[in-house]
Amino acid sequence: MTESALAARARLDPRKFHDPDWTAKGDRRATVALKGLRTLWFNTGTLCNLTCRNCYIESSPTNDRLVYLTAAEVREYLDEINRDGLPTREIGFTGGEPFMNRELPAMIEDCLSRGLSVLVLTNAMRPMMKVKDGLLALKARYGDALTLRVSVDHYTKDLHELERGKRSWAPTLDGLRWLAQNGFNIHVAGRTFSGQGEAEIRRGFARLFSENEVPVDAFDPVRLVLFPEMDETVDVPEITTACWDILKLSPDAIMCASSRMVVKRKDAERPVVLSCTLLPYDAQFEMGHTLAEASGAVKLNHPHCAKFCVLGGGSCSKS
Repeated sequence: MTESALAARARLDPRKFHDPDWTAKGDRRATVALKGLRTLWFNTGTLCNLTCRNCYIESSPTNDRLVYLTAAEVREYLDEINRDGLPTREIGFTGGEPFMNRELPAMIEDCLSRGLSVLVLTNAMRPMMKVKDGLLALKARYGDALTLRVSVDHYTKDLHELERGKRSWAPTLDGLRWLAQNGFNIHVAGRTFSGQGEAEIRRGFARLFSENEVPVDAFDPVRLVLFPEMDETVDVPEITTACWDILKLSPDAIMCASSRMVVKRKDAERPVVLSCTLLPYDAQFEMGHTLAEASGAVKLNHPHCAKFCVLGGGSCSKS
């Protein structure tokens, strides 16, 4: 999308998304109950080897607002899942770039050894390639229970690097090809900022995968997920209780009905559980230190709730 097109978009009404219970028009705000914790995310830290143009979490080589989680801290949550018999079947790792956290391989193995599937979001660049041997060992032991989701923002070098910066294209493709050559279970995450239709974007990715011998079905919405853009300054409707019927959508289909995310803030003594992966800095979405404390309903009081999850149909999980 061009800069002029972005500038022409309506800005968010400042009266919206203030009251957790009521919209600006006085309607009851929608909430989402946790039906079962199927996916638990860990943000391993916001440090990243890249500074992307529109990173929702503002990751960069200097942003340490969310500090590195330790394997011991992750283990406490895995133990809580086991102890309380939670229905969790997938663990996701995000960042920043998760492979910049040196304890990530140990975290992954702890999860896989408990019979959980693992999804790691990565740019497949140097931090991942530095632990190739460890990844190969994990794949040998656990096979397709480990999935790497590689961020490729567009199927062309120019638009990918417009978002991720110069000289980011070739290393990402090198990492993607290495994963393919070694038989890893690969997913890819693209973006829709180009303004193209979904079918055109998927055809472009199909060509890219074919040319590079990457076994990803570009027309499978799970294997190639296309995320809607997130800009909390752009106008979007607030979601009311009436919207579920209007949209013919169940709140059980929204990401926070089945997932939570663990983060550790800089200078904090211990991690905290958030409602989802998209709202790492907004204190109203902190739900406690334990999974039990984080089992309450989520009030959809943020533009991302509307734009990404409800209207965009976005989900960070594989399921």
